[in-house]
Amino acid sequence: MITTMITFLSSILVVYLGWGVIYQLFYALLGKFWTDKNWPKTNEHKKIAIFIPAYKEDAVIIETAQQALKQNYPTNRYEVVVIADSFSYETLAALRKLPIRIEVVSFETSTKSKAINEVLKRMPENAFDILVILDADNIMKPDFLERTNAAFAQGTRVLQGRRAAKNTDTTMAILDGLSEDINNHILCKGHSVAGLSSRLAGSAMAFDGQLFREVMPQIDAIGGFDKELELRLTKRKEFVVYDPLMVVYDEKVRKGKHFSNQRSRWIAAQFHYAGRFFLPSFEKLLRNGQWDHFNKASQMLLPPRLLTPGILGIGSVLLWLFGFEELSWIWGVVFALNISTFLLAMPSYAWKSPYRDALLRVPFAFGHALASLIGLRKANKKFIHTPHGE
Repeated sequence: MITTMITFLSSILVVYLGWGVIYQLFYALLGKFWTDKNWPKTNEHKKIAIFIPAYKEDAVIIETAQQALKQNYPTNRYEVVVIADSFSYETLAALRKLPIRIEVVSFETSTKSKAINEVLKRMPENAFDILVILDADNIMKPDFLERTNAAFAQGTRVLQGRRAAKNTDTTMAILDGLSEDINNHILCKGHSVAGLSSRLAGSAMAFDGQLFREVMPQIDAIGGFDKELELRLTKRKEFVVYDPLMVVYDEKVRKGKHFSNQRSRWIAAQFHYAGRFFLPSFEKLLRNGQWDHFNKASQMLLPPRLLTPGILGIGSVLLWLFGFEELSWIWGVVFALNISTFLLAMPSYAWKSPYRDALLRVPFAFGHALASLIGLRKANKKFIHTPHGE
């Protein structure tokens, strides 16, 4: 009886994990065929608003705002909008010295979606043609807006740039940066090569202004508003374009505790939206052939990427020790395919120090990823803030 139960449960689990591994391996392979885009130059300069929603980000927001003003784009055609939630008086005073718009917001329960929607209500309809969204710690490369404008001149309506690591000062920050680039390879490059929408990453994103005003009010997410946004956009048959040459430097978490909290928020949001969108997306696939939208909803069901190799590796060994040799071999093969996915998607710089040395500490990251499961229930009820600038 126990043997049958173990066989059944381990078979179900390895099928689920195996589906996730093969899915990501397929797009990791496709990502190798990526070629960068060269947007034709344009003399038209669309009006761009840069929204920077920030909650208790006194440590980084001033530098972010200052850097956002250093774009190779006509200064009279873009505006930096800092959405300030729970800032100190001193920080607000310093921000008011800059040529930017400051929108102070306050909520009983703060979320990024609430902050953005509140400011959309305050701004006139014709305030911008394109909306760019950054995180409070983000620094754009000087040509970010220029490339954004060129892409939208070619008919782009939703655009995702590349988030690159701003800091490599701790092992956890290095691993977090590597994880970001693996995501870029699989979920952005690989999907784009397949003719599917890129992921939305929560920042370094640009949207057609009118489109964003239509979709964003439908969203009141506690965490992972970008997930709901990409699902609602692809449901409307909008396509998410990826441009890795549009670079935004993003601060990576330095501490294991913050890494766990961040992953709790991400995993909770992922499975929450899987529950809401997967079955309706399957119906739309059958009725309307909406493969892009169905693919996005399917991604919400993927097993957490950092947990998968640990579970497969440990599971394979345990099954072998307890006499389930055939199952152990199956688990081992899926584990090997999973490692192959990482090797394919890993950026070339990963094999240089200090990145190479940080890879030896991946088991510690697995431990923090396991710890993230503890906070899943809380993450669906309350926004978990990741501090920056520590």
